[in-house]
Amino acid sequence: MLDSHITTIEQLASFVQLKTEIGFCIIDKQARYEWIDETLRKFKYHRLKRRGEKSVVNAYIRKVTGLSKIQTKRLIRRHKRRGELKLGYGSRQRHRFSVMYGPEDIALLINTDYAHGHLSGQATRSILKREYETFHHEAYQTISRISSSHIYNIRGGNRQYNSSKAKWVARTKATAVNIGMRAKPCPEGKPGYLRVDTVHSGDLNGEKGAYHINIVDEVTQWEMLAIVPNISEYALAPVVETLISLYPFVILEFHSDNGSEFINHVVAELIAKLYARFTKSRARHTNDNALVESKNGSIIRKHYGHWHIPSAWALFIDEFNRTHMNIYLNYHRTCGFAEDEVGMNGKVKKKYNLWVTPYDRLKSLPNAAQYLKPGITFEMLEKIALAKSDNEFAEGMKKAKIALFEKLRKNF
Repeated sequence: MLDSHITTIEQLASFVQLKTEIGFCIIDKQARYEWIDETLRKFKYHRLKRRGEKSVVNAYIRKVTGLSKIQTKRLIRRHKRRGELKLGYGSRQRHRFSVMYGPEDIALLINTDYAHGHLSGQATRSILKREYETFHHEAYQTISRISSSHIYNIRGGNRQYNSSKAKWVARTKATAVNIGMRAKPCPEGKPGYLRVDTVHSGDLNGEKGAYHINIVDEVTQWEMLAIVPNISEYALAPVVETLISLYPFVILEFHSDNGSEFINHVVAELIAKLYARFTKSRARHTNDNALVESKNGSIIRKHYGHWHIPSAWALFIDEFNRTHMNIYLNYHRTCGFAEDEVGMNGKVKKKYNLWVTPYDRLKSLPNAAQYLKPGITFEMLEKIALAKSDNEFAEGMKKAKIALFEKLRKNF
């Protein structure tokens, strides 16, 4: 800045008192620091004694540089302490990594994401690599070496990317599946309202384990178990049909969570044949399928554990379920049936005063025979219930289970 003609404090005061804007200011930081250093030396700022002289110089520096009062005081203090004012004093010099992917490379990533609709990091990385290696586009040489994780870093925190067209790609919208009605089962004391869920036995060395199928009646807690090698809809449908046919009472409703293993047209057609209602859990209502979820832990995990069950074992374990486990659960294992008790504050508590088997619970319902399927009588069910005592059947089932798993471990 050419201000060599200004040599006295009085001239500075006249300049500062001008009400009009000067129309310029020193923008470059290096030039600004050099000018401030020169001005402080020129007017011997730190030796000024007369009242108001330092304020005039300070105001002059602020008007020319556009700095605030606090910033100006800080720089003058630094100049007094060090005897000079240089860029870099007072700030820690930080190590900065060199930029590997420049604006041109980011632009190529933006175009790729916009064209393909935001693929996964691994898929995007493969496309960038193919652009250079397969299609010989030299512009992709640098960006083709990018890692999948760094693609996500750029997508999330790069200013150029966040202001680009790729950031506003419409996300995939969830497909509305018009199968089943979102509703909570309301049996009103009637049997035939089933809840279903699947339990995975876990993976081992990349091999998928078998899947347990658990179906529980809402009112009587009549429970049927099965196990299948895989969870495809065509594998589940015949098993579900078999389990439903084994219930002694008419099925009125079939309720599941929102998993695709049951929410599909194959299972929907099966339920439609029974003239039953097909419902599914509501959003943000975890209690809709709570009964079968609790049975997953107290029955399946307790008897079959959390360990991996190979898919090849499913056929043999399913036979054990039909001959032992399902009979035990419904005729020889007592369940707790809750009653709602409303306190003085209006809070509802569950009281488990009734502990009977699902069969006894079914038999105790008012006019229970009306719920049975045609051809099924309580005399027939009574023979199954009284063939063995609870302990006798449980001991026989336990021995059969131990023998089954020992045989499976030896032969597979």
